[in-house]
Amino acid sequence: RQVRDAGMTVSILTFETDPKNSWTDSAIESASKRLMGEGIRWHSLKYHKTPTVPATIFDVFKGALFTWKFIRSNKPDIIHARVHVPALMGAIAKRLTRSGPKLLFDIRGFFPEEYTDAGRWKEGGLLYRAVKRVEKWLLQESDGFVVLTEKAREIMFPESAGTGRDQHGRPVEVIPCCVDFERFRTKNLNFRKEFRDKHNIGDRVVITYVGSFGGWYLTKETVDFLKSAKKVDDRLFVLILTQSAAEEIIKPLQSCGFSEKDFWVGRVTPEEIPEYLSVADVGLSFIKPCYSKQASSPTKNAEYLASGLPIIANSGVGDTAFMTKADRVGFIIEDFSEQAYQESFVEVLSLLKNDRELADRCQNSAFKRFDLEKVGGVRYKEIYRKLLNLP
Repeated sequence: RQVRDAGMTVSILTFETDPKNSWTDSAIESASKRLMGEGIRWHSLKYHKTPTVPATIFDVFKGALFTWKFIRSNKPDIIHARVHVPALMGAIAKRLTRSGPKLLFDIRGFFPEEYTDAGRWKEGGLLYRAVKRVEKWLLQESDGFVVLTEKAREIMFPESAGTGRDQHGRPVEVIPCCVDFERFRTKNLNFRKEFRDKHNIGDRVVITYVGSFGGWYLTKETVDFLKSAKKVDDRLFVLILTQSAAEEIIKPLQSCGFSEKDFWVGRVTPEEIPEYLSVADVGLSFIKPCYSKQASSPTKNAEYLASGLPIIANSGVGDTAFMTKADRVGFIIEDFSEQAYQESFVEVLSLLKNDRELADRCQNSAFKRFDLEKVGGVRYKEIYRKLLNLP
């Protein structure tokens, strides 16, 4: 909205899976009208998933061709490319035009390293080396950059910390994963009582986990933590909101002493997240502390804080440790050990019991660091202004 209200028109290009499976004609028409009402024109192309490399190359050239035609007919000022593959489409299209628009590379994360850290690609292998070459070219071709964390800025553009620009004078902005704070502030608090009554939770402490399991998301460590926490408080209740298969977490929970009355696992829509988080008292976030995750801004942490929940997280992930300690909104563990698990849980239990300002402090932290309008909107508008040399 802030970009639109600043007088900029916006068009977006998405790649969708088989429309027959994911979209009905009426849903497409409804989404298009809703976006038009927000001043956004939506274009879409079909997404091809397999075989992985040929399908991606095919989609890159389709996207580049569409973008080139769009540039010729609409003459946009900025191509905003979110992550590497769209950035490649934009860079190719820009090269094909004599006086192309500015290319904003919204890097989001260390894409090649993410795939090696997750075990999907061989470190130093052919795919990794090929993508690193493409990345190097994209960094040369781009006119500005967005990263998610100060850690990522420190690694990629350290000179921009004081000036807001890289060594070539191109603007760099840190914009973390944000949340619509208003949705969490105005959540239906009656839901907390209704859910707790329905599942006989009463006044038990509820720890919640939002997100997937596997890969960078540490299933074993999460279960081990919950097992250790249960030793501290055997009345503990666990609320899991995940798109992963429920059995991935239900069986491990049962194997370490949680009965069916001690947990709830389910899928909920993004719109329902604020209500379900209102049930909880603490948010849990364990992510593999590897090189690529220094560029990560976990959305779940912003959602926890916006809900007034203190977080228990591990170090080595983006700016999470610094933010949590600076704002006093939870506990950071330095190693995955039973002692660290229990110490962190005892500390947070003490905060819940004795710190009456804790929930407000968590929400203030979310508003200051992750609000969609006051942080995300303002910073995107600022980098657009710099790209266009506007006052």
